[in-house]
Amino acid sequence: MTTSSSTPAVKSAWTGMVPIDDTALAVTDSGGSGIPVVYLNGSYASQRHWKRVIADLGSGYRHISFDERARGRSGQSADYSFEACLRDIDAVLAARGVDRALLVGWSYGALLGVHWASRHPERALGVVGVDGPYPVGWTTDAEHEEIWKVFRRMKPMLPLARRLGMAARFSGEQHVEVAIEAHLLHAAAAPILEKVSVPVRYVVASGEAVGSRDDLQEQMRKALDPLLLRNPNLEVGAKVTSNHGSILRKDSPAVADVVRGLAASTRTQDRPGR
Repeated sequence: MTTSSSTPAVKSAWTGMVPIDDTALAVTDSGGSGIPVVYLNGSYASQRHWKRVIADLGSGYRHISFDERARGRSGQSADYSFEACLRDIDAVLAARGVDRALLVGWSYGALLGVHWASRHPERALGVVGVDGPYPVGWTTDAEHEEIWKVFRRMKPMLPLARRLGMAARFSGEQHVEVAIEAHLLHAAAAPILEKVSVPVRYVVASGEAVGSRDDLQEQMRKALDPLLLRNPNLEVGAKVTSNHGSILRKDSPAVADVVRGLAASTRTQDRPGR
């Protein structure tokens, strides 16, 4: 496919609310004529965590970020499921008039990006997965009880975590439900990662994060190795020294570099967007 000879339309910057189901999502669109890059947040995080990456990439891209339901400035909802989050991506792209985009996700957002790309390969230019997704998760009742224990300890800290953009505006029990669903989806991710037909570039963190122990996260990362051999669309773009929780703060330049590399590989395709 050759590069389009037409000049892509320049979109104006926009910030506002996009309605979806029983709620509305806070969306920021930098505008411009560059490749649309859609940022997908961690489980309970907000779009504020992408500021360093966006600043590093600069004005040559069209940056679209948004807060998931009950995160950041978005409204609350009766549905916080993974499928609802996938619908939210569709709603944001439709509202901003974007046909094709490069998806950049951190943790839970990386899992969202790969799932969305696997369902819409004709619309996904590629996915940058920031420390995820890895094909392993906690699936037993005993492991789910460990998740409950973590959130029982964290419950008094949720108000502060919400102010820092690291917790949602829903109950501790709903935080656990989101976490358990995410673990089940990660454990079932291998077939999707084996078959995904768009380029997926990983930025892999190091060490353990808060609440993790016994090299658990390093073991999760190693589970990716066999899939890298079986699917050439999967590659590790960078291995960084920061841990899972600090990667967007401490290693944003590395994330931006991987986004640049993946974006550069799409420039021989027709311009995305409308």
